[in-house]
Amino acid sequence: MKRWVKAVLWIALGVVLAFPLFSISYYTMVRTSTPRFCASCHEIQFAYNTWKTSTHTNNAQGFVADCMDCHLPAPHDTAEFFYAKTLHGIKDIVVHFVQGAEAYNRAKAREAAYASFKNDQCQKCHRNILYMPEKRGAMLAHRSVVYARPGYEKRCVDCHRNLVHVARDRYGYKQLESNYRGLGL
Repeated sequence: MKRWVKAVLWIALGVVLAFPLFSISYYTMVRTSTPRFCASCHEIQFAYNTWKTSTHTNNAQGFVADCMDCHLPAPHDTAEFFYAKTLHGIKDIVVHFVQGAEAYNRAKAREAAYASFKNDQCQKCHRNILYMPEKRGAMLAHRSVVYARPGYEKRCVDCHRNLVHVARDRYGYKQLESNYRGLGL
């Protein structure tokens, strides 16, 4: 058999095997990336319900930030995204089936999540935080975070801890709320 025929056969075999594996992986990632899927575990039900009542779901812009937007790296960082999603998924499954819902500590999980947040995760959606002419104080506060002096670094969640996953007795609509003041102001 000629050398080029052998190479073409190996390439064809690779495509025939790789395409279905990639498609199945991608389909699985998409299907397991919805807030409803995240809420299928009893431990996450509180987080899901408080997310639904937050301004990250209810706002005049009609934008909805779901679980992955905040808790995972940006999807355009493909390798880091797949790694983080897989790691989080395996951890959540093990905790769910080994420890059970009774052992889940919501306060501890919340603190661990806040400790892991990076400003880049918030700035995926909040890109224009340096131009808010009607909110000069907020604009200046954000400038000190984005262009922080060494030793004075802050994270978005230092001031904005109470926006999501806080029990509310009603839905929070951004346009109906009074002016928001971050916790650090």
